[in-house]
Amino acid sequence: MTNHWIDIKNTDCCLIIGSNAAEHHPVCFKWVMKAKEERNATVIHVDPKFSRTSARADFHVPLRSGTDIAFMGGMINYILTNNKYFKDYVKNYTNASFIVNDNFSFNNGLFTGFNPQTKLYDKKNWQFAVDEKGQIRKDPTLQHPRCVINMLKQHFSRYTIQKVSDITGVSPDNLLKVYEAFTATGKADKAGTVLYALGWTQHTVGVQNIRTSGIVQLLLGNIGVAGGGINALRGEPNVQGSTDHCILYHVLPGYLPLPRANMPTLAEYKKKTTPLTNESTSVNWWQNRPKYIVSYLKGFFGKNATKENDFGYNWLPKGDIPKSERDGDYSYIYIMEKMLKGEIKGGSIWATNPAQSLPNTNKNRKALENLDFLYMAEIHQNETTDFWHAPGVDPKKVKTEMFLFPSCHRAEKEGSISNSGRWVLWHYKAVNPMGDSRSMGQIMIDIMKEVIDLYKEEGGTFKEPLVNLNWYKKYDAELVAKRINGYYTSGPNKGKQVNGFSELADDGSTASMNWLYAGSITDDENRMKRRSLKQTPMQKEIGIYPNFSWCWPMNRRVLYNRASVDINGQPWDPSRAVIRWTGATWEGDVPDGGAPPMAMKGGKSPFIMLKDGLGQLYGTGLVDGPMPEHYEPIETPLRNHGFSGQLNNPCAKLATSEMDKIAAPADPRFPIVLTTYSVTEHWCGGSETRNVPSLLEAEPQLYVEISHELAAEKGIKNGDPVIVESMRGRVEAVAMVTVRITPFRVQGRTVHLIGMPFAFGWTKKGIGDATNRLTVWAGDPNTSIPEYKACCVNIRKADKVTELA
Repeated sequence: MTNHWIDIKNTDCCLIIGSNAAEHHPVCFKWVMKAKEERNATVIHVDPKFSRTSARADFHVPLRSGTDIAFMGGMINYILTNNKYFKDYVKNYTNASFIVNDNFSFNNGLFTGFNPQTKLYDKKNWQFAVDEKGQIRKDPTLQHPRCVINMLKQHFSRYTIQKVSDITGVSPDNLLKVYEAFTATGKADKAGTVLYALGWTQHTVGVQNIRTSGIVQLLLGNIGVAGGGINALRGEPNVQGSTDHCILYHVLPGYLPLPRANMPTLAEYKKKTTPLTNESTSVNWWQNRPKYIVSYLKGFFGKNATKENDFGYNWLPKGDIPKSERDGDYSYIYIMEKMLKGEIKGGSIWATNPAQSLPNTNKNRKALENLDFLYMAEIHQNETTDFWHAPGVDPKKVKTEMFLFPSCHRAEKEGSISNSGRWVLWHYKAVNPMGDSRSMGQIMIDIMKEVIDLYKEEGGTFKEPLVNLNWYKKYDAELVAKRINGYYTSGPNKGKQVNGFSELADDGSTASMNWLYAGSITDDENRMKRRSLKQTPMQKEIGIYPNFSWCWPMNRRVLYNRASVDINGQPWDPSRAVIRWTGATWEGDVPDGGAPPMAMKGGKSPFIMLKDGLGQLYGTGLVDGPMPEHYEPIETPLRNHGFSGQLNNPCAKLATSEMDKIAAPADPRFPIVLTTYSVTEHWCGGSETRNVPSLLEAEPQLYVEISHELAAEKGIKNGDPVIVESMRGRVEAVAMVTVRITPFRVQGRTVHLIGMPFAFGWTKKGIGDATNRLTVWAGDPNTSIPEYKACCVNIRKADKVTELA
């Protein structure tokens, strides 16, 4: 989130899209309702099905799953066509005036530089035009035909109300109602916020979905302001903290890029990953990356990391160089494919359930049978711990040797958890672990201690990364937190904690396992434990609460908050000031970079994490285009969407094993769109909550929500047992015939959509198995996140009850 939970109360218009916030993020929704009740804020819910969020919104707009870019592209077109954008903000704080390279073009769904063999773009012609000094050419008048704002106008001019309606299934009246309500926030004294969740990310265009909101919010001046922002709603299992600490394969902690094979030395890594700019007003904060990677290596290898050995950089694994969409991708998509082919010998799985919660679970379960060994730590047994004796599986024919370690519950250990608003809060141990169960941290330490000792005693291939680890003797949450924060390794402050990432250095004198968390635990206090409600009067106006917990980075509650003021440092909206320039310093929230306002000597642009310092209406960072473009999901009921001749994302990542079958466009066997979602009563895939009797009683079995129209067409009644089938498998469920799901009118014909939760599995008898037996292994090209939210299926009434066995 650019902002935080409490700040939602400051909004004038809340657009909830790709999320059922009321049921899945109720703490968030508390503040949505506060904005509605106290500010008379307009609440808009855009989602394929009606839910409790829809019931509390001013209006619900159902759209066909997978058409969000068309929907948001229509809003961008509406803003630009009707001059709804916040002109001073756009002129001073975005790259609207930057002139795009003459060689860049867009033709029939493809940007310049696409290679159909590798499914990758060469982005050299996406860049901006530069002058003889290497500075970006600009047109402050915004008249040049190739300046960014005019390129946007041209690109999104195709997204007319009628064409967007034809593809999304949203009526023209509803489109205009949303566009008019939200774009009314493009003024100095208004603010609008966008809340999204997995309904946006779990598509083959997931990142570009989010990019559309970035463009909208920059045009309207809603980034950095109170009540504004783009706010991802992260889930209960510490999703934000897990992401910060590199649960994704392509980054190290603190979002440092994964070293690749073309970066054999630390010097090469710094050169290839540290951005340079010639823009004098840019802070370009990532120029500090060398300090963060060296401090990370010192934290990782301790005293064994020295200047002479490149601080142990050679001991880090190097990813392959991406030469196609799958090279160097170590996500589940290709891990499971390699496992199925017998190319992976063994491994470990921690706190996840891929035999239930990943797409095409029939394939994943088969793949697990090809391992020599697998070890897991879990609180409860689930579909992955027990895959070797699942229904239809003969344990005698499964070669995988399975080890299961009992993990204790979160209430039986202490540590930190990071919420969606980047607040890092300490939680305490309530009771001691039961039996011989241990925290996952302790289990990992115990296993790796034995492995390290074996390498020290017996040697082995490339032992250095293991024997040189700065490893732990036991799991101590505060000690781990201190190492994450960072400390001095030499000099007069040796052994002391750093107070913030500005103290980190690239000479080996500091260690930090995650630069973003520097300042979270000092020598004086564990700031994550703070619970004071003390605020200054200015902070109290909008609810900053700087003394409650700690927030990365540097306890800043609103990111890019220097965009909340004009070029003289005065708030766009004084009644909702985030920061203010006093003439000598900033007051309010922790300013995003300490530079003075742009109009003053030494003033800097507000978007400090972006190389050129300005918000990117046009950006070259993503692999699948500098501007969003509508593409259909990999499985679609359409043959042509009408915006171009390119049906699907050309860069999408696809599994290609013989078990990864994909339905052809508009396949008559599978004409219905399936979308999946979680339920309030079950935590993610349900491994834990299915073992809590009261929660299982509240949501006892797998069901499928279908419209009355589709039910009549298929001869299905409410409560009937049904079979849902895709190209990859089938599931059995109970039909819930409901008005919450409605048919869509798309390109002049009816397209049906059904919805299913993904929280059930066979290890609890009589509740149904994984919905993911139906879903498709296709991923976003930037993140590899699977397309859970849209695939094509058919549904029929079960011939007899025995079909549900």
